[in-house]
Amino acid sequence: MLTVALTGGIASGKSIVADVLRKRSCYIHRSDETAREIMAPEGLACKKIVSRHGASILNPDRTIDRAKLGRIIFNDPGEREFINRLIHPLVIDKIKKTIARLAKKGSVKIFVSEAALTIEAGYAEFYDKVVVTYCPEDIQIQRLVERDGISLEEALRKIRAQMPAEEKLDFADYVIHTAGTTDETIAQAEDLYEELLLDYKIKCETTDNPASR
Repeated sequence: MLTVALTGGIASGKSIVADVLRKRSCYIHRSDETAREIMAPEGLACKKIVSRHGASILNPDRTIDRAKLGRIIFNDPGEREFINRLIHPLVIDKIKKTIARLAKKGSVKIFVSEAALTIEAGYAEFYDKVVVTYCPEDIQIQRLVERDGISLEEALRKIRAQMPAEEKLDFADYVIHTAGTTDETIAQAEDLYEELLLDYKIKCETTDNPASR
């Protein structure tokens, strides 16, 4: 099985690429969904977050108010570091267990982890291949403002809280340029799938050939 990290800045088109790969029978692991599970009332991280921020961080149903937590971590580097150190190891543990389970079944050729902070968390080298979605910062800002209904200042704060998009390109095996139309992004994602399928076949050949070990 080929393991792939799909990453990139906020509002850079990761979900579009992931949807194309999913339709091509890749297994898509969305780290944001795993983070939600971890921060659920019965999750591994919830007690630590409440202990640090108090009950005011909770919604009436006792779930964590992610919007409030987001405002805190995007405005406070120290709190952002606390959350990252808490959440990232738990997410990667889930990913490793999922990969092991799928490998044992042998029914998946390409595993894709869609996560914004793979590189920042130091996990890029864990994967066989890294795919980075990229668009200029002004387009990210425009998309964030329109998508989330936030101010220009808040959009810029969220973007600047992550590694600069240009720096992520240094880690990429493949880059999807997403500044154009959705159809253009989809076309690149289709081409990407063919490249990843070839990578999968090469990995299988290398693994099955004792002389290459």
